[in-house]
Formats: sequence, C-alpha cells, structure tokens
Amino acid sequence: MKKIGFVFLTLAFMMVLAACGSQTGGSSGESGTVGISMPTQSSERWIADGNNMVEQFEELGYDTNLQYAEDIIENQIDQIENMITRGVDALVIASIDGDSLTEVLELAASMDIPVISYDRLIRNSEHVSYYATFDNFQVGVLKGEYIEQYLGLAENNGPFNIELFAGSPDDNNAYFFFDGAMSVLQPYIDNGQLIVQSGQTDFQQVATLRWDGSAAQERMDNLLSGFYTDKTLDAVLSPYDGISIGVISSLKGVGYGSAELPMPVVTGQDAERPSIASIIAGEQTQTIFKDTRELAGKAVEMVDAVLKGEEAEVNDTETYDNGVKIVPSYLLKPTTVDINNYKEVLINSGYYDEDEFDDK
Repeated sequence: MKKIGFVFLTLAFMMVLAACGSQTGGSSGESGTVGISMPTQSSERWIADGNNMVEQFEELGYDTNLQYAEDIIENQIDQIENMITRGVDALVIASIDGDSLTEVLELAASMDIPVISYDRLIRNSEHVSYYATFDNFQVGVLKGEYIEQYLGLAENNGPFNIELFAGSPDDNNAYFFFDGAMSVLQPYIDNGQLIVQSGQTDFQQVATLRWDGSAAQERMDNLLSGFYTDKTLDAVLSPYDGISIGVISSLKGVGYGSAELPMPVVTGQDAERPSIASIIAGEQTQTIFKDTRELAGKAVEMVDAVLKGEEAEVNDTETYDNGVKIVPSYLLKPTTVDINNYKEVLINSGYYDEDEFDDK
C-alpha cells in the first residue's frame, strides 16, 4: 500500500508539472522565479507583454514561468495555482476576469508570494502589492478628443452620427476607457452635435465581452441594418484594435470605404499590426499606442523591489480602488497614433520594423 501511495503521489506531481505548460523557466534563476500569467495569445499585444517581461526578468537573473490562459478563467486560476505549487517567488498577473482570483490570491498570500497586477486591475483582494498600467482614463480621453478634432466638433460642426463600443465588462479598464472618452463626447451628444441613432449609450449596452472582435462585428451588422439603411455613420468609438477590425469588416460589407460612402472615423487601442496596416490602407483612423516594453519594465522593477524588501516606485495612490484596498499604482502615458505619426512613434522607436508594412 505504501508503494502504491508513493507511485500515486509521484504521478500526481508529474501531472501538476505537465499542467503548468510553462513557455520559459525550469530551475530557479539566481534571483528567483517569477510566474507571469497572461490572458490570451489571440491578441498580439499580450504576446509582446509576456516576451518583454521574460527578457527583462532574465536580464536581472530571474527565471520565469510564462502562461497564457486563452481567455478561460478556470485555466488562469489553474495555471496560477500550479505556479504557486512549483514555488514561484512572485506573480505578475494580467487577469481575464478581475473578480475571479480572490481565492487563488489567498493561496499565494499564505505562501508569502507577492502579486503585481498587470495592466488589468485585480479586484476584491487585499493581496495585491502593486498595479502597473497606463493612464486608462486618459486612453479614453485621447479617443474622444480625436473624434472631436476629426469632426470639428469644437467648431460647432455637425450633426454627425456616431455609435459607441466598449470593452469587456469583467475588465476594470474598460470602464475607465469608456468614461474617459465619454467625458469628451457626452456634451456633444447632449447638445445634438453627435447623434447615436441606436440610442445605445450606456456602458452595459455597448460592452463587448472578452473584447471579442467577432461579437463586435455582429453587433455592428445589427446596428447598420437596424438604424443606417438610409443614414450615414460618421464615427465609431472603438476601445480596442480587435474590435475596430471587426467593426470595419462590417462597414466594408455594406459599402463603406468607397468614394460614395467614405469610412467613418474609427478609433482603437494597442497599435496592433493589423490595425496599423488598416490605418495605412485608409480604413481604421486612429489607435492608442501603449508601449509594452515600458509597461513590462515597470512590472519588472516592482517585482525586483518587492523581492528585495523595498518599496516600488508609484505615481498614483488614489485612483485604483479594487473594492478592498487602494492599490498603489504606476501609470504610464499613452500616445495617440494615426497615419500622420505612426512612423515616428512605432517605426523610429524600434517597436515595429518598417518592412512589416511594406506589402500592406
């Protein structure tokens, strides 16, 4: 019986190791091991985030365990549990659902494993040491201001038809993006310069679960067939490039992008390659660039400070209430990108190579 029990435990341990499926890591680096939990590989920005952190952690002597949960909450919880079981020294987590990690963070706390919330705020847990993100309200403001300037709203131009899209309701950032944009656009909706023909202006009405571009395309199809058979759409507030691409596919399907029916102004976020190619092609109008190299660097600095028993640098101690505590945060500055400055911002900085878009 003892022998059978030993074999069972050995097999169980091997299964745990196999379930981890780490992309990097193995033995502990000289500075320790950091578990990195990313939401999905379906968005290239998360791949860049993960790779940037791995590179920068390894430069400091840390080993890494990088996992992608493919937008399945249970996968992310299991992966984080496996990281804890393997004995990571710290966790960096970009959550799929900011409210779903309370129990697994209790486990991390019981093992004295600090947690850095990465880009998306982890909610309802006191066991979040720091939060590294961009100024999410400002991200929305930049989108709203771009539409304002593009349409000449400050010069009393209009009225124009606009439809609104928001991000996933389980992502705390989505509310900041939407609120920031509406802080600029709402006055023009109120005075009639911007008209939302669908009447859908509440966050819950315009939210897009899991930031799904296909769902956004389907919703845009319904909006166009329901409200724009005899009207022209002039602007689309989109919170993310994947959603923007879905919206544009719908628009092109009914003839937008032609001389007779110009493409409306369409915003975005993350400066993903397909959207930059779309901007170059004259389809998507704008996106928000958030340099993942800088964000990864800030998360690495935070982990390094915590594991050395030091306080990490922050620049915001008021904004991000996760429902249990105000999480000390560092907010990086976002940048608006369009056809006029994409080369300066993205190519000259080395974020992309120019030849990536030569055939686009």
